[in-house]
Amino acid sequence: MLKTAVRRVGNSLGITLPKTVIDNLHLTEGDELHLVETDEGLIITPFNPKFADWAKEYERTNKKYRNTLKALAK
Repeated sequence: MLKTAVRRVGNSLGITLPKTVIDNLHLTEGDELHLVETDEGLIITPFNPKFADWAKEYERTNKKYRNTLKALAK
């Protein structure tokens, strides 16, 4: 398990991420991270949970209208 400390950054508080986390998630300066509160704690992810819902709906629509979309692409 990795851990980090909360530090003062100006008038705010912040955390630093270990290099292994940065490398594994391919993060660069300026990337957005999303904080998701759950019953088990806090999840920090570069993936927008709302986008996952959108992608699921897109897949459903894409499957339903596959032939129409194929015809329109010609």
